[in-house]
Amino acid sequence: MHNNQVAPDLAILVGVGVNQIFSVEDLDELSLLCATCNLQTVGRVIQNRKDIDVTYYIGKGKVDELKQLIAETNANVVVFDVELSGSKVRNLEQALGVPVLDRSKVILDIFAARAQSAAGKLQVELAQLRYNLPRLIGSGGLMSKMRNGVGMRGPGEKKLELDKRLIRDEISALERKLADVKKAREISVRQRHHQQRVCLVGYTNSGKSTLFNLLTKAGVYAKDELFATLDTTTRGIYLDGKNFVLTDTVGFINRLPHEFIRAFEATLDETREADLLIHVVDCANPEYEKQIAVVNQVLQNIGAGAIPQLLVFNKIDKRPDFIAPDGAIVISAMQKIGIDKLKNEIYNLI
Repeated sequence: MHNNQVAPDLAILVGVGVNQIFSVEDLDELSLLCATCNLQTVGRVIQNRKDIDVTYYIGKGKVDELKQLIAETNANVVVFDVELSGSKVRNLEQALGVPVLDRSKVILDIFAARAQSAAGKLQVELAQLRYNLPRLIGSGGLMSKMRNGVGMRGPGEKKLELDKRLIRDEISALERKLADVKKAREISVRQRHHQQRVCLVGYTNSGKSTLFNLLTKAGVYAKDELFATLDTTTRGIYLDGKNFVLTDTVGFINRLPHEFIRAFEATLDETREADLLIHVVDCANPEYEKQIAVVNQVLQNIGAGAIPQLLVFNKIDKRPDFIAPDGAIVISAMQKIGIDKLKNEIYNLI
């Protein structure tokens, strides 16, 4: 976990709309991701462009505006809400004089801090190496301007100084290890073939782990923060004469980089093998409809789009006026509202 006793780094967030309008509100999720890394947002910059600037991604005028804002706010890091190439990161850092992170780097940092199991750590290391391979020339001494080590955390970073051939060898070795993890998981799944398999899925911070703990008494780490759970946890449940296994999974997020999807393939197998998906939604989030669409798209991408779903709108205590669509269940896992109705629906569906 991050040491929140350390004073936060001060971050300026940058959003770029290419052939579309990028609104300030679109940076809210990036601000939450940054807060999870102990980065305090002190400024936001938006630019809408017809195309990407070949040197800086944003225009030279916006770079100058950023330099001025850095001076005014004492910011010591800039975070872009897009994935940047290594050359653009280097160009921006030379122009701005502070470390530059992109959205993917921030998510990677959270993953590196949160992975607990051996499999989870392998998956994070693989994602880091795949992300870092085309970006081998790092930030030099600029990272020392940051207090919290964001972007330099986890096992993948120590290999940055190795050449590309060695990193590719490391990636191959990790892929072999994860293939072994996948085989072991498949054996475990076959051993449970006589039991129905139910998976909790949903956008990050929708309350899956809180609900999982309520249904299983598992004691999984659950907190009101993004990516509180990275490792899958499975528990057997006996419900009114029926046995089934319930799995808690890593939360999805909009624009999750492909390196992460590939690295977490072994974990996502649990979702693909499910008989029923309980899609947990934070109904108090104003963007909940967009989040539902993101989760459904990821499920489609990983081959789990056809699995039956039960839509469960969580956190009704924060939005008591919410009216759920037909066929959905409304609950509060934190306040234990609607849980009996949810159990009855799961019982009926399995």
